Amino acid sequence: MTMDHAHGRLIVWFSLLVGLLFELMPVPDIVLPFRPDWLLLILIYWSMALPHRYNILTAFVMGTLLDVLLGAHLGIRSLAYSLAIYLIVLNFQRLRTYSFLQQTVLVGIVLCIYHLIVFWLQFLLEHATFSAELLWPTVSSMILWRWVFWVLRRIRRRYKVR
Repeated sequence: MTMDHAHGRLIVWFSLLVGLLFELMPVPDIVLPFRPDWLLLILIYWSMALPHRYNILTAFVMGTLLDVLLGAHLGIRSLAYSLAIYLIVLNFQRLRTYSFLQQTVLVGIVLCIYHLIVFWLQFLLEHATFSAELLWPTVSSMILWRWVFWVLRRIRRRYKVR
């Protein structure tokens, strides 16, 4: 492995760490229902850009790490992240050719699927109740997708991450 490849991997893992920190960062109660899924957005980008390197295993590891840090039932986000990233990796070539609006809608659908899987698993384990607030993070994440895509793409091109 050359130094450039190692450098690129460090950049990707650093961006995933930043996404993990954004997930854990405290926010005011009024903003909490709208908190975007930072880590999942970053995972979606890297899975679209480099699906041969960052895919379902990366999503599983990051989901497990998030479950541990949140103190949630182990495996809930691991499974949900893995299924969401599976859908992205399965269609990454199509997603790359879509217009930005189409990409945003499909990312929103994947985010909805993620939230519904997390709700379903929490319902099975904790008897959670469904509310419309469950899908507000999807809306805020869709709004931020363009910005996240732009920033990570610039980072990938500037540092020649492959």
